[in-house]
Amino acid sequence: MTRAKPLRADARRNRDALLAKARELFADGHYDLRFDDFARLAGVGTGTLYRHFPTREALAEAVYREELTAMCAHARELRATLPPAEALAAFLRGFVSHLHAHQGLARTLATLMAGRSDPLAEGGRELGQAIAELLAAGVEEGAIRDDVGIGAVMMALQGICAACDQPGAQADADGTVTLVLDGLRRRAS
Repeated sequence: MTRAKPLRADARRNRDALLAKARELFADGHYDLRFDDFARLAGVGTGTLYRHFPTREALAEAVYREELTAMCAHARELRATLPPAEALAAFLRGFVSHLHAHQGLARTLATLMAGRSDPLAEGGRELGQAIAELLAAGVEEGAIRDDVGIGAVMMALQGICAACDQPGAQADADGTVTLVLDGLRRRAS
């Protein structure tokens, strides 16, 4: 497998500008803009847009990947700085807060990525791995039950994501996280 050449500084800036503008526009629900308008609004040429992102879906996938990378990095940071059970709780509650604060982005990415299961599945595996590491640390510490797998936690998060635009969703999502955390807590024998 060959590695892609690193981008020149100006190309990296242009790519970053496109991603930042796309994230902003997606968050505001403007995913139906003419694709070339993403370039104009980001202050780059259309050739630059198509060179980095040949389709709207490719641009959405890149935004999705950045969001996932940031979430996974946050999980690792929490695991390194907090006791395991606190790290898991902080991550799950932070996930709900992030989802609520970025509902437009979540809805847009779900819409744009609906027909592309590979990036979603791969991203789900990455997020699952980050959460599995938080769970494993909690099990090792003795704070988390060892008979509940990552699948149950991921299913709860998928349910939260599916209902994120319903009335009262944040309060219900917070309640779901509380149920998950209570269910994961190891009880004294």
